[in-house]
Amino acid sequence: MTRRGAYAKGIAKREEILTTALEVVAAHGYRRASVRELADAVGLSAAGLLHYFDSKEELFTAILRKRDEHDQTAYGTDGAGLDMLLTVIRHNATVPGLVQLYAQLAVEAVDPAHPAHGFFRERTDGLQEHFRAAVVRAQENGELRGDLDPAWVATSVQALSDGLQSMWLLDPAIDMAAHIERFLDALRPGAHPQGGTAS
Repeated sequence: MTRRGAYAKGIAKREEILTTALEVVAAHGYRRASVRELADAVGLSAAGLLHYFDSKEELFTAILRKRDEHDQTAYGTDGAGLDMLLTVIRHNATVPGLVQLYAQLAVEAVDPAHPAHGFFRERTDGLQEHFRAAVVRAQENGELRGDLDPAWVATSVQALSDGLQSMWLLDPAIDMAAHIERFLDALRPGAHPQGGTAS
């Protein structure tokens, strides 16, 4: 086999691993989705699986990248409004294993030496840019108050989303999307503070 053919075969196998890993982690969770279990699912040994990735951490980071690619394809999040965020969050509630993986790696990746550090920095910057643009469009359309700083709204929405995911992992009864929707409603023109909590 030529070097080009071997490379293409390697890329295809890596994609197969990531597609299968998404399903395994979504179904069984981060803790129970071991390298051995993922390897078994694609017919490889643990060493054979890690041949395609530098480490277990790099493998799990690649799984999160694949999840983002899948969400982009499924929901077309580029250029979408804030309502699309609610759609993605409702979907996340159906894949707790992937939410658990994201939350776990997000904490570990604050260390600049962690393999996922660059991914989370890049992802955060990209989401901030996307959310800021969405806020500006919403303000131009009269859907959000025009006196609000788009960067503040973007940061608050992302922080609220990540924080709610951690709380939801402890208490799945929490409706993440409902809390974010209520936050956005409070930023609409003429909105009044509401008592009570979203359930």
